Amino acid sequence: MRQLFREFSRDSLHSDKKYILRMVMELYLDTSDVVAVKALSRIFPLAGVTTNPSIIAAGKKPLDVVLPQLHEAMGGQGRLFAQVMATTAEGMVNDARKLRSIIADIVVKVPVTAEGLAAIKMLKAEGIPTLGTAVYGAAQGLLSALAGAEYVAPYVNRIDAQGGSGIQTVTDLHQLLKMHAPQAKVLAASFKTPRQALDCLLAGCESITLPLDVAQQMISYPAVEAAVAKFEQDWQGAFGRTSI
Repeated sequence: MRQLFREFSRDSLHSDKKYILRMVMELYLDTSDVVAVKALSRIFPLAGVTTNPSIIAAGKKPLDVVLPQLHEAMGGQGRLFAQVMATTAEGMVNDARKLRSIIADIVVKVPVTAEGLAAIKMLKAEGIPTLGTAVYGAAQGLLSALAGAEYVAPYVNRIDAQGGSGIQTVTDLHQLLKMHAPQAKVLAASFKTPRQALDCLLAGCESITLPLDVAQQMISYPAVEAAVAKFEQDWQGAFGRTSI
């Protein structure tokens, strides 16, 4: 009985350690703005940067230019994500290889269509990490994880805009992955407010990617600035200076 207890304790401890490691949150910026990434990497504990074709197009820099610049802006640290443009599985795999030739450890974003699921399986066999993107339902996200995606990206605000519940989708997807595809993580995207991002984290989401405006909102509180100004005013009045 003692031996059984010792083995159970070791197994439980090992399981707890894996759970703790899995639950470490990853924070990403969803942008191709190199200047902003460099500035915010001083402030946020960034895990990396995510992009998509619309974001890259808005920045008007080709991938072979902007991806190395983003990598450098993060000090050579963190993960980069970029998306395929092809619509067939074979084309997506070729796009993924091109992206990996630009940044060797890039995570390839693949839309979770029927062809996308086939591509994710093929890329998994090649050892290329993927993110299943454009996810609008928990079942769709689960399929991408079962196909081999390392990350799954539900579009929170876009689901809301279509009359669904982005947060409930994240909650359901998180539970499904934990039960059936524990190697995959939810990387929630498409936010309009910090509240949406926080609700995703409260739902158990391990990773989020923030557009620049939402990231700025998270660190911009007028009440905080007013409080700091009052501290300085009181200190100045008492000691004639604002330094310690």
